[in-house]
Amino acid sequence: MHTMSHNASMATPFQKVLIANRGEIALRVMRSARALGYRTVAVYSTADAQASHVHAADEAVCIGEPLPAQSYLNIPAILEAAKLSGADAIHPGYGFLAENENFAAACRDACLVFIGPSPQAIVSMGDKAGAKRLMIDAGVPCIPGYQGADQSAANLAAQAELLGYPVMIKATAGGGGRGMRLVQHGQEFAELLRSAQSEALNAFGDATVILERAIVEPRHIEIQVFADRHGHAIHLGERDCSVQRRHQKVVEEAPSPAVDAALRERMGATAVAAVQAIGYEGAGTLEFLLDRDGNFYFMEMNTRLQVEHPVTEAITGLDLVAWQLRIAAGEPLPLTQADLHCQGHAIEVRLCAEDVPRGFMPQSGVMRRWQLPDGVRVEHALHSGAVIPPYYDSMVAKLIAHGSSRDEARRKLLRALHDLVALGVTTNQAFLSRCLAHPVFAAGEATTAFIAQNEADLLHVAASAQSQAAAVAAWLLHRTAGHHADANTHAHMHSESGRQLAHALPMGMRLQIQGHDVQVSVTQTAPHDFVLRMGEVQHSITAVNVTQHEARFVLDRVMQQVAFEREGHHLWLLHQGQPYEVLDRTRMASARQGETGGDGKVRATMNGRVVAIAVAVGDQVQAQQPLVTLEAMKMEHVHAAPVAGKVVALHVVDGEQVQAHRVVVEIEAAGLVAQAASH
Repeated sequence: MHTMSHNASMATPFQKVLIANRGEIALRVMRSARALGYRTVAVYSTADAQASHVHAADEAVCIGEPLPAQSYLNIPAILEAAKLSGADAIHPGYGFLAENENFAAACRDACLVFIGPSPQAIVSMGDKAGAKRLMIDAGVPCIPGYQGADQSAANLAAQAELLGYPVMIKATAGGGGRGMRLVQHGQEFAELLRSAQSEALNAFGDATVILERAIVEPRHIEIQVFADRHGHAIHLGERDCSVQRRHQKVVEEAPSPAVDAALRERMGATAVAAVQAIGYEGAGTLEFLLDRDGNFYFMEMNTRLQVEHPVTEAITGLDLVAWQLRIAAGEPLPLTQADLHCQGHAIEVRLCAEDVPRGFMPQSGVMRRWQLPDGVRVEHALHSGAVIPPYYDSMVAKLIAHGSSRDEARRKLLRALHDLVALGVTTNQAFLSRCLAHPVFAAGEATTAFIAQNEADLLHVAASAQSQAAAVAAWLLHRTAGHHADANTHAHMHSESGRQLAHALPMGMRLQIQGHDVQVSVTQTAPHDFVLRMGEVQHSITAVNVTQHEARFVLDRVMQQVAFEREGHHLWLLHQGQPYEVLDRTRMASARQGETGGDGKVRATMNGRVVAIAVAVGDQVQAQQPLVTLEAMKMEHVHAAPVAGKVVALHVVDGEQVQAHRVVVEIEAAGLVAQAASH
């Protein structure tokens, strides 16, 4: 930054802000920037050419190929985009380059205002060992530990004994839970140290670790701080981020149910002292662990805006991104500590594209139907038909509810999750509802161990709910299977006698719901009345009104409605807050191999990258011969020929990312032509 005499001017004005990020945070930053009169520039990878943040900006520049290293982490390409568009400031959002000191320094060297702290502040807080030493010097309580230079296995083992077990091993360059191990006993120390160091070396290029005494079942409490270049610093209270899995936050709230006014004042004053000790500027967050006895310990500092900043905005009524922009331009903080007043309670959940029962595996694909609930704030970059690419973080939206009490905020958020329509890509929507509804969370007693300790409850879907959803799905698919698709409007309600249906035959259907096969028999007993049987279980449905995307009906004497999306044999359904993916296999050839059809079309069984193609167009193949290999989440899946025949089409190239259910190879088998004609 230009060196300026303090009395002349401390201002660094700018006119046009480039947002070096994507998705919901890019849109969030643009909203505040535009409100303050700034022009905005988006950057995008080739995978994001049609993304919402690109359309929302005044200008947009493509910065490279889909992989983050080729685009959103490509510092020269981002600086070039600023130059091309005439942007004079850069906001990094969070993730990607937000805490990269080289990026902050490169912006300053290019005479661009970096909307964030100085490169020195990022460096000093980015190294866990160095940050801890700084905090101890500033009088901030830290977890007892070892952050010394002697990294020999023998010395580290001796230090762990001195600290007393359980002990945490943490990579100093780490984040996101990588290079982190909990050691319960001395005999497992050597092996866990080795695995933590190798993981740290692979993830960050640095095997250095620190040791800390493990705090058992703590709360994760963070304090939001802001500091300007005029020497002022304040805190905006705390957020409780205890509900997490594998060190990734799932639910965040403000204020914390575990923090009273006296503790808030102590933690806040500590955080302010810490940022003043390092001459910090901008938004930052100090993360602490709070033990059962009310002792708190510094864990790390995030030198950027946090994903969960909206809960603080909700209770303070402030726009934290606007504050970041004002401070970066050289303005003093808009408030003093005494001016700050918080109201009510706010809770946020992170909606992620992931398959919860399958180990929270990240998902990608097309969000076919996206409809927001009323009464809550939703930060997102989606619309019906939006593509969720497989290259970036799995978080696709955040829902934030604000209420006069914690329970009111919790109820509002539960209601919103029940009403949110997100069909086409598997998400953690129902899992989030179960977290919020759990008695431990409802009582305000969740610690960082909450998800692990209650996993069985949180992953459980009641059999009765699944059975009802299967009945609704079978009914909806049955409606459009025959020729009675128009017999569902009010006009027909009483006009048909139903006498011709007296001997209605049950129709057998084979469905796949959430990957499980279900046999359903459907009997139409009157124009609008259906009986659905699955083994011993029976449900009755009376149609009330069905449109293209919504259905209202009476299920077992209770009137309900569902949102759905239909495409061929595929049905996506939101029933009682739980989304279901259903495949109608009734008319598909029964001798199926995975997703590969008797129709000769081989479909991808999951979203993945093509790593091998074993055939070419024109090749003769045998049944079960390997055709294409996909890699998803570091596992390889071979797709084989369903029938013997000739390869007539190959729809993929090596290295390409494909979506689940997409046709990858077509095979023409003998006798298939006659079969096709009969359909």
